[in-house]
Amino acid sequence: MQRVRREDLVEVLAGKDRGKRGKVRQVFPRKERVIVTGVNLVKKHIKPGRAGARQAGIVEMEAPIHISNVAPVCPKCDKPTRVGYRVTPGAPKVRVCKRCGEVI
Repeated sequence: MQRVRREDLVEVLAGKDRGKRGKVRQVFPRKERVIVTGVNLVKKHIKPGRAGARQAGIVEMEAPIHISNVAPVCPKCDKPTRVGYRVTPGAPKVRVCKRCGEVI
C-alpha cells in the first residue's frame, strides 16, 4: 500500500515550494515521484506542430517532485503527518494518521 496516493491532499516539506499544499495528480511509484497541482511549476518551450496543429510558445506546467518531499495532510488535525497502517480482521488495511489515529 502506498504512503501517498492519487487525489490525496499533501504539503510540500522541502524545496522552493515548501509549505504549499495541493492535490496529487499522478504518482510514479517506480521513480518515487508525484505530480502535485500548483507545485513545482516549470516553463516548457513548445515548438510548433506540423501544419499549425500545435501552437508554439512557453507553457507553464507541473514537474514531478520526489515523494520524500511531500507528506499527506490529515483531514482531522489539518497538519502534515506520517502514515501508519491499521489492520482489522474482516476489514481492509487502511492508512491512519500517526498524530491522531484518524483514517486518511
